[in-house]
Amino acid sequence: MKHVFTLLLIFCLAAMAAAQEYTLVWNEDFTDAALDNQVWNIEINGDGGGNNELQYYCEKGVALGIEPQSGRQCLVLTASKEDYLGKQCTSGRVNTKGKMTYTYGKIEARIKFPNTANGLWPAFWQMGNNYDQVGWPRCGETDIIELGHQSAFNAGTQDRYFNGAMHVGSAWNTVWSDAQAVTWDYSVEDTFHIVSMVWTPGSIDMYMDSKPYFHADLEPNDDANYNRQLVFGKPNFIIANVAVGGNFPGIYNINGITALANGSRSMYIDWIRIYQRGDLNQSFECASPSDPIEESTLGVEQLQGNPETGRKIILDGQLLILRGDHVYTVTGQMVK
Repeated sequence: MKHVFTLLLIFCLAAMAAAQEYTLVWNEDFTDAALDNQVWNIEINGDGGGNNELQYYCEKGVALGIEPQSGRQCLVLTASKEDYLGKQCTSGRVNTKGKMTYTYGKIEARIKFPNTANGLWPAFWQMGNNYDQVGWPRCGETDIIELGHQSAFNAGTQDRYFNGAMHVGSAWNTVWSDAQAVTWDYSVEDTFHIVSMVWTPGSIDMYMDSKPYFHADLEPNDDANYNRQLVFGKPNFIIANVAVGGNFPGIYNINGITALANGSRSMYIDWIRIYQRGDLNQSFECASPSDPIEESTLGVEQLQGNPETGRKIILDGQLLILRGDHVYTVTGQMVK
């Protein structure tokens, strides 16, 4: 009987450990010919985003294209100084509202942020999918990363200063916010970095290149509008954008946007991935599920000669494709 109990204990511990392991449930690598409109909405408006922003978001600010230094195809969101429908600049903003949502898990994105000085405000974030029903801030907002705050301009640390934040409340003038800003020890602009967030019923943690920069406990209370565990415990959609000017940078005139003085600036998103684990009361919905992709523990040498032509895998964070006897990057370069 003692041995049986021991075996049962080992089995239970193994099952608990397996339940807490993260599994890839969604991958967006932006390698198709066009942005998938079953997943993505391209925003078109010039309303200033509630922050007195200067840009007009439109389709011309959104594209799939090649990041010139790496040669990788990415989602490209571009801010440009130009006259357009009463605005003096354009930019790009996309979201997955009503098309791809998730509750709890780990989200990661490999992003190359533009030079923000002065006046650009790139962000990767999410909001409650009930936004259309209850509006902001009741839906809840989680800013996974934002760059371009006026504090950075004043301190001369534009390339190293960024923040994560959370907002919720019953009305525009009754918002609870938790913004945690850091000045990094290296530049986070003009090179690719992996931004991630781990979201559970009890907490939210954010990381840049696996180093933490934000933590918040999701504590319940009696007010449904401020109950962080309730508001931040339901399906969210993701958003990516490059705003121009407004309250965050503290610049309200196009002539003060020095970042666009010598031409357009772009944010490149190489990929976005969502992982979930079995011990959470989680959800995931997507109108256009991504192709099955697994994270491989095998080396390139072991993968070569694999007969499953066209199969996609993730190896050391990079999306690879098996074709015949060789392994290729998504841009067609053979991996040796």
